[in-house]
Formats: sequence, C-alpha cells, structure tokens
Amino acid sequence: MPQISAIATVLNEAGSVCALADCLARQTCLPLEIVIVDGGSTDGTWEKLQQAQAMYPTLRAIRDESCSLKHSPGPIARGRNVAIATARGEIIACADAGCTYAPDWLERLCAPIVKGEAEYALGGSYIDPKTAGLWDIAASAFLGVKLRPDAPNKSCTARSMAFTKKMWEQVGRFPEVSVSGEDAIFDMRMRAATKPAFPRGAMAQYLPELSFSSATGRLGWYAASDGALGIRRTRFARMSARCLAELAAISVLWWTLVPLAFVLAVEIYIAYEHDLRTLVSRAPRAILPRFVFSLTVPWVCAASHIYGMVTKSNLPNTQNAGMEGTGAPADPVQLSKSAEQQIPRSSSPR
Repeated sequence: MPQISAIATVLNEAGSVCALADCLARQTCLPLEIVIVDGGSTDGTWEKLQQAQAMYPTLRAIRDESCSLKHSPGPIARGRNVAIATARGEIIACADAGCTYAPDWLERLCAPIVKGEAEYALGGSYIDPKTAGLWDIAASAFLGVKLRPDAPNKSCTARSMAFTKKMWEQVGRFPEVSVSGEDAIFDMRMRAATKPAFPRGAMAQYLPELSFSSATGRLGWYAASDGALGIRRTRFARMSARCLAELAAISVLWWTLVPLAFVLAVEIYIAYEHDLRTLVSRAPRAILPRFVFSLTVPWVCAASHIYGMVTKSNLPNTQNAGMEGTGAPADPVQLSKSAEQQIPRSSSPR
C-alpha cells in the first residue's frame, strides 16, 4: 500500500486553516502525514497551525516566508513545492484552505494511483446550491466549479489533485513563475507525460462567497494571468469571437434581428449546457443571473487576457495583496518567457 502525504500551502487563512487540518485528519484513508506550509501569514494563521499540531499528530506545519509574493513571483507554486519536497509519501494529494473534504475524499482521489491505474488524478471542486450564494452559483460553470459532487469532471484545479512524487519531479515541479495559473501549467505538463484519471466522488467542496463584482474580478484575474503566461490562447480566441459576433449582431439591428437571435441562442446554450437540470431543480433563483454572467464572460476574459499579454503583469491575489512591493520578484517578461518554455507544445489549452 503506497503511503500518501496530504499537502497544502496557506497565507493569511486564519479563518479556514483549522477546518482544513481537521478534514484531512479525519479521512477514512489516513494520510501518512499532513504537510501545511505557511508563507508568512500576519493574521494568526501560523499560531493556529501550531495549536493544531498538538491536536493532530500527523500534522507538520512549516513556516517559509519565501512562499509569498514578497520573495517569489510564484508563491502558491513555491508553497506546494516546499511541502512536496519535504513530504515522505510516495503519493501526494493536494488540498486547499477554504475547501472542505468528505471523509472518503482522499481514498477516492488516490484510488487510481494506489491501484496502479494512473500516476495522476484530478478530483475537481463543487459548490452546494443550497448553501452557496447567488453569484457563486451563477459563476460556477465559468470558474470550473460543479454544482454536484458526482458531476463529470475535467478540471485541473489543485484543490483536489493527486500524483506520484516521481511524476512531480519528472515534469519539473509546479512552475514558480506567476501568482495564478501554476496548476494549469502543471496540468499541461502532466497530461503531456501521462494520462490523468478523474475519479468520481473526489471533489473538494468550495464556498467562494462571490458577488457579481468579485466573480468577474476573479475571472479577469485568471484571464490576465493566462495572457501574461501566454497560455490558453484557444480560449482567448473563442472569447474574442463571441465579442465580435455580439458587436456584429448589434450593428445590423436596424436591418434584421436574425443575427442577434442567433447570437442569443448560442449564448443561452453556453450558459446552460452543463447543468441546466441542476439549476432548475436546485437553484432556479440563479437561472437569470447565470445568463447575465455568461454574457459578461467573453468581454471580461478577452479584455483581461489582452491586458496580461501586453503588460506581462504578475497580479497579486487577495492574500498577497500589499506584499508585492517589498521584495524583488523576477522580471514579468522573463516570467512569461519561462512559462512558455515549460509548456509542452503538443498540449492544447482547455
């Protein structure tokens, strides 16, 4: 039976780090260890981690201030790499603060690897429509988050991801080149090296608590990172085409309604193609907001991707906000070039 190390990296997660440790310590398949790296939190996260070590013997808390934007252009990737490098297990399972995990999550996620069927497994993430906010539900499909824990999943999120330590070394570890997008680049490199498994019932339960503004902001942040890193160009082309189609349809409204009707039909299909039944049965209040949000997606993604592509900006996330000006991160242009070099040319963006 291969030994499993569960790992996570945190920064200013005082409100959720204890819940994360508790979830990981109560798995039906107990991990050999739980390794959580704190990147230099200032909100009491580290103190809570120290207290949690007394409650959970398998928990190893590591404080490494190089895992923040103050010292690294890719603090999240660096935190994961530090945790994995010190882990003793043959299999690594990645988790994330802000998520909760069912007791059988680790067992289900790692089952294909334990059985020798795969070296890489992706569990995905979901939100519960009964407890999630309106814009959490409306934005879910565009942020790679499902509305059911048993839904088909192809997401590469590191909220629920497992792989052998050997494969992590083989593909060059998580790329420490940007605040966001590190799991997407890692996934591309892993898929070029091995076929992933998508075990059912291994999703992380996520509760982002988004408003319309923060949901579009998060989408824009991801797209700007994609532009800076030069990845997901196919998605950028698709989003740009949707924007142009909408403009073209509006420009001929004086003569005909047919193009606009066609564009709206396509947009309706895009908004509801994956989970209309779930929306109708479990979250009918989010049906109209989903369509409204869907209409904003191409504009936010296309504009943000162009912004990232032009500026090469390494945008900070909420936890790293305010910490980016005190260190000396690598030059953003070099970050983009480095990321390009790390992505296999044979892999295509999702």
